[in-house]
Amino acid sequence: MAQVRSLQKIMVFLSANNTAAVNNSDTRLAGCFLLGIPGLEHLHIWLSIPFCTMYVAALAGNGILICVILSQRSLHEPMYIFLSMLASTDVLLSTSTMPKALANFWLSSTHISFDGCLTQMFFIHFLFVAESAVLLAMAFDRYVAICSPLRYATILTSTAIGKIVAATLARSFIIMFPSIFLLKRLHYCRVNIIAHTFCEHMGIARLSCSDISINVWYGLAAALLSTGLDIILISVSYSHILRAVFHLSSQDARSKALSTCGSHICVILLFYIPALFSVFAYRFGGRHIPRYVHILLANLYVVIPPMLNPIIYGVRTKQILEGAKQMFSNLVKESK
Repeated sequence: MAQVRSLQKIMVFLSANNTAAVNNSDTRLAGCFLLGIPGLEHLHIWLSIPFCTMYVAALAGNGILICVILSQRSLHEPMYIFLSMLASTDVLLSTSTMPKALANFWLSSTHISFDGCLTQMFFIHFLFVAESAVLLAMAFDRYVAICSPLRYATILTSTAIGKIVAATLARSFIIMFPSIFLLKRLHYCRVNIIAHTFCEHMGIARLSCSDISINVWYGLAAALLSTGLDIILISVSYSHILRAVFHLSSQDARSKALSTCGSHICVILLFYIPALFSVFAYRFGGRHIPRYVHILLANLYVVIPPMLNPIIYGVRTKQILEGAKQMFSNLVKESK
């Protein structure tokens, strides 16, 4: 019943504005409608509580982490620079989705312009590919630090870090920018109702009555050649790291390293598994998987890793804790 009421509201809006989406121009004038989580509309208010809590925690945790790293000169090292990049990407990724989703849950604000939908889609996928590259850079940083510690300073120089940052942004832009034109070339002749909380590439493409096979295969190729390759390289890095850890003579050092690596791997899996599930489910398994399961998992990968990363990478790092204490003590002194 809740889903029927949502559809009725959207149809009333369309008819009231005389912009029924029956062709390409009307579609772009009418915009799109995000239903939220179909089948769970009656739980939208309750679902908004954990999502809002996780989003606020992600903003607070990553914001503090960025401030600590920027304010403490002792933390201006490759490991912490990559960590600040990860925190910045987490903030942007969760912010590109959660505000609109919460507005949908709380205010039934389902409408989004067509260009706004394309913009949201671009930044979500751009930031996901960028975060994947940052995770790879962090894995490479740990690999060099543990497996080649004497060469660490000569490999990860300021110039090398700058090139990694530039390559991360350039790769993400090159991979995702064509998707905008692939969507704009399509002819739209259906009501623009997207059964999701945010705009995704395939979610927009499925509104079209044109052949979207190019979109399907481009999206799949982009996912496999970017994040898929990153996963392989991250796995290789951590396999070498674990091999080096098992050769440590100290039991305490080995246990500590394994605990740290284990927590890092868990966060990486929480980031990749729901995202890759979303990619493949949209293309191959959408009819066999309940829609609400797909959407819930898609929302989790943009909010849970950003919430956990400051804890896993920050709170459990001694230097970060000491830097945070120093930053807050300086703030207290300045306030006096």
